[in-house]
Amino acid sequence: MTPSSTPSSPPRAPARAAPADTRSLLTADDRAELRAVGCELRFDEPMARRTTLRIGGPADALALPASQAELCALVRVCAARGLPITAIGGGSNLLVRDRGIRGVVIATRRLRGLERVGETELRVESGLSTGKLLSAATAWELGGVEFLGGVPGSVGGGLRMNAGTYLGEFVDVTREVTTVRVDSGEVVVRTGAECGFGYRRSALPDDEIVASAVLALRPRARAEIEADVSALRARRKQREPARVANAGSIFKNPPGDYAGRLIEACGLKGTRVGAAECSPAHANWLVNTGGATAADMLALIELVRDRVLAEHGVALELEVKVIGEGPGDAGPAEAS
Repeated sequence: MTPSSTPSSPPRAPARAAPADTRSLLTADDRAELRAVGCELRFDEPMARRTTLRIGGPADALALPASQAELCALVRVCAARGLPITAIGGGSNLLVRDRGIRGVVIATRRLRGLERVGETELRVESGLSTGKLLSAATAWELGGVEFLGGVPGSVGGGLRMNAGTYLGEFVDVTREVTTVRVDSGEVVVRTGAECGFGYRRSALPDDEIVASAVLALRPRARAEIEADVSALRARRKQREPARVANAGSIFKNPPGDYAGRLIEACGLKGTRVGAAECSPAHANWLVNTGGATAADMLALIELVRDRVLAEHGVALELEVKVIGEGPGDAGPAEAS
């Protein structure tokens, strides 16, 4: 099956009027057009409220569509007015820079649809939490997503980064993914094989927003599912920090090794830059101990990378996604 789309021509962006203030890109007309879509909308929303790291400056606008139709309508308005779009899921794998995000942030958290298709398939919307997906699959005695035990975030974010644990990854269960193009509002459907899943990545285009997916599971006894999930959660609880703002693992594991092992071998556990800390509980978790800025976290990221490269000859790659504006931040290359 090849990607299919509903044909449409991208609207021409009108000439831009001066914004109402010197920080936001949005004019009064932009705000009025966004409100007319009818979805939940907040202006100048601090992104620290929307990420598990509790870090990030304001978004010019935060929109929360509750259906694919609202999502498409919102995208078309942004395209017609030349407004940049940034899509986020549950905010569990994001570091937002201190000056925030210009344009419109579309959060998919209200896209929470879940239905059973036939005996073993589930159609899930991108804003559904990974925990609720796992709970529903368990109740229906469908195995295949046990790897989500203790994994935070949303289905959309999980698909985009092929989230997983030692029990599996999204690539193992994804049959189909539906996205919306940000330049036109077109709907695109891909098979799982066409999504280009790899280790903590996919080939889903950055200029498309994940709307939903069809997951192919398999019959499995509830007791067996719960046993695997309990073991996974117990393992994670023993190894990972609790009661501190975090984004989970910051770096990808290099081939044949573990980022946490390399960082710990450098003696970096407990190292701080401002209120950002290399967790004493797990070296690959760089956490916000309270009041950390993105500048603090990015500086700590660079410190860790430099030490691991110098002592082990390994260039660590980020697993967390860095977005937004922060002039003067000494951020990593991926944070452009």
